[in-house]
Amino acid sequence: MASTANPTGGRGPTRVFELLVAAIAAGTVIGLIALWPGDVDAPVSEGLAAETERAEVISVTYEACPPPQTGECGEAEIRLDTGPESGATSTLISGGTGIEPELEPGDEIRVARTEPAPVGPPTSGESEAASQGRTTYTLADFERRGPMLWLALAFAALVILFGRLRGALSLVGLAISLVVILAFVVPAILDGSAPLAVAIVGALAVMLCTVTLAHGWGPKSLAAMLGTAVSLVLVAVLALAFTNLTHLTGLSSEEATLLLQGGADISLEGLLLAGIVIAALGVLDDVTVSQASTVLALRAANPAQSFRQLYGNALRVGRDHVSATVNTLVLAYVGASLPVLLIFSSGEIGVIDAVNTELIATEVVGTLVGSIGLIAAVPVTTALAALLARDVPRTAVRPRLR
Repeated sequence: MASTANPTGGRGPTRVFELLVAAIAAGTVIGLIALWPGDVDAPVSEGLAAETERAEVISVTYEACPPPQTGECGEAEIRLDTGPESGATSTLISGGTGIEPELEPGDEIRVARTEPAPVGPPTSGESEAASQGRTTYTLADFERRGPMLWLALAFAALVILFGRLRGALSLVGLAISLVVILAFVVPAILDGSAPLAVAIVGALAVMLCTVTLAHGWGPKSLAAMLGTAVSLVLVAVLALAFTNLTHLTGLSSEEATLLLQGGADISLEGLLLAGIVIAALGVLDDVTVSQASTVLALRAANPAQSFRQLYGNALRVGRDHVSATVNTLVLAYVGASLPVLLIFSSGEIGVIDAVNTELIATEVVGTLVGSIGLIAAVPVTTALAALLARDVPRTAVRPRLR
């Protein structure tokens, strides 16, 4: 005979799970307080980014570069939109290096201002304007913030349109996630705190806030939060073990070199571990919430199911979810590493040799560790949700439309 739900409305496993989540929340708050950065004075960005002004390209002409340069050199007339010379026109000289972008009339760009130099004859490589003591400008980058803002607004509108209240709350959770990363994780690492500890505390803080906001405080959220926490710990342990076993140093990227040159007191190995943990969080949240929701939906559809039946039925759904999500995770890493793969391919380096390089090995370890955490999250969260589902009344798990 199938067992019935706990008539006390959650004084069994639910109470234990609430206490566990409360303990995780308390530990996260303590961690935030202990690791919260002070006044961070890191010189990492000094010299990396110059002050720029917005400008618009009016006209561009290209012709063959004078010897010894090769290729085409361009001269672009621009109108400055910001800065002390707003409204004035200036000229950009580009080309000869082969790595500068091609400009077209109407392009919105960012230009770096060079203060007037002492008047004198032009030196080698110096423009006539610079030699005559006039302010000169060089191309820094394209102006991208306008299109990105419109894209972000379209994304937010679609989320709210289809998700309604839950969608709006998920956007609030996304904003909180960005605040935690920018206000805590990044400054704390720059302040010298252990990157892995900072990443775990920050990831738990993001998880607690986003799951609670998007899904409330109920059996689904409890199971998802506990399943995510267990999986995050597994990811951190595996990442720590296999970065040591594979001797990953974190020195393979250009960003690591810039950090070292900037004099930042940061453990690059710890930074690598922190990146793996934070990257795994987003996928884990998706999987754990989906699994908990599946269990509770099955329970609402057939309250007579036993724990074993609930677990087995939900796990079949979880297997499909894992197979699709792992493929997505791997393709995301491959897409991010596509330029590196092209470099190795063009250099006729064998697959085995390429995988052994730290640049590729880092992505392989991150992908496999994250995938293992993802796979483990499914049975763990399913079991937790099945225990909770048998412990609460049917009315507490019936799906509600909003």
